[in-house]
Amino acid sequence: MTTSTTTTTPKAPAADATRSDAAARSQRLRRFTMAVLGWGVALTIFFPIFWMILTGFKTEADAIADPSLIFSPTLDSYAEVQDRADYVKFAWNSVVVSFGSTLLALLIAVPSAYAMAFLPTKRTKGTLLWMLSTKMLPSVGVLVPIYLLFRDVGLLDTKLGLTIVYTLMNLPIVVWMLYTFFKDLPKDILEAGRMDGAGTLQEVWYLLLPLTLPGIASTGLLSVILSWNEAFWSLNLTTSQAAPLTAYIASFSSPEGLFWAKLSAASTMAIAPILVFGWLTQKQMVRGLTFGAVK
Repeated sequence: MTTSTTTTTPKAPAADATRSDAAARSQRLRRFTMAVLGWGVALTIFFPIFWMILTGFKTEADAIADPSLIFSPTLDSYAEVQDRADYVKFAWNSVVVSFGSTLLALLIAVPSAYAMAFLPTKRTKGTLLWMLSTKMLPSVGVLVPIYLLFRDVGLLDTKLGLTIVYTLMNLPIVVWMLYTFFKDLPKDILEAGRMDGAGTLQEVWYLLLPLTLPGIASTGLLSVILSWNEAFWSLNLTTSQAAPLTAYIASFSSPEGLFWAKLSAASTMAIAPILVFGWLTQKQMVRGLTFGAVK
């Protein structure tokens, strides 16, 4: 009796290796393409800022007639800008108003967002949508009543008046952001605190705030940036005493025309603090804006 055996030859892994190499090349190409697009978008956004900084080191004649990268740099525009107005005073007003309005907005928004996130009613969503809809109203639509009200109560050209306006301006965004951060927090943690006898204030202070600190920090940073860059209200509600850096920039636009070198120097001095601030806090902002994104 003859027994036949069949020998099976294993398939060569050539096909699998080819597919693996193709997938790796495709992934590298995708990463390279995304990197190129990212750098392209970043350079496109940054170029106007770079050109503004560059123009600030030119003379008025070079700024108008010589739009090139090769020129003799000078600090004359910065010297004239400082001689014309007290930069430190305007910068201090911006710091006080921006950080003051952010702190006030957070003090109001934290309990509001807490109530909407953990104690919702049937009107909660409607209230949130109404708050967000107020951002769609043009500021000029409420300028006259606010101006008359501030005039009657003595808040025109005061840092307190500008702080109140900036707070109300940023409050809808601050409440919305904190609401989303609070909603992402597991309710079991707060319920465990209640079972251990924690009251509302203890629950907020010892549980809610530490757990959502990245989100609160990013919200505060965004509010500071929005307040720092706000120009409409500062130009209409201040003159000299409480004017921030946005009004400082606008003062270099005169009936005689635009002095591009001086305007660029003033703008560079105005945005430099917030650019440095944003650069130093970018990790906290990204961490806060992505808070709760990965479960």
